[in-house]
Amino acid sequence: MASANNSNDDPIANGTLDFQLAYGDCDTVGIAYFGIYYRWMERCYSTWLAAHGLRSGDLLGQVGVLTVGLSSSAQYKQTAKVLDKLRCQAVADKIGNSSYAVGFEFTRDGELLTKGQMVFAVRDADFAKAPIPQRMRDLLQTLPAPSFDV
Repeated sequence: MASANNSNDDPIANGTLDFQLAYGDCDTVGIAYFGIYYRWMERCYSTWLAAHGLRSGDLLGQVGVLTVGLSSSAQYKQTAKVLDKLRCQAVADKIGNSSYAVGFEFTRDGELLTKGQMVFAVRDADFAKAPIPQRMRDLLQTLPAPSFDV
């Protein structure tokens, strides 16, 4: 199990996911389909959690709470095309008392293409509002601040 300490040797532990667009990610003219960013945001988030020993579906047993998606969004700044190599970087957009927002900066060669966000609410076993557990708060605080002002 990985610790909450980030390691430059493990990009996903730092919230970084590199991938290459395939034809299935794009529309008929070879431009990235807008909905694919949500799949990559979820993959980046869930593998980042897993790299630190947490699984979204097991949080109640691991840290005593559930997380529920409240909203998600994406702002498209530039076009990505088939076979482009992209980087998705998870960033700490906002950490509140009982909710948090994780941002996702999609870049190609360091240039921002898309900025996404997923907002989560924290709930106890009875689905009542609950504070973010310290273990999760500490982990969320390891994410870098946003690099782009969108």
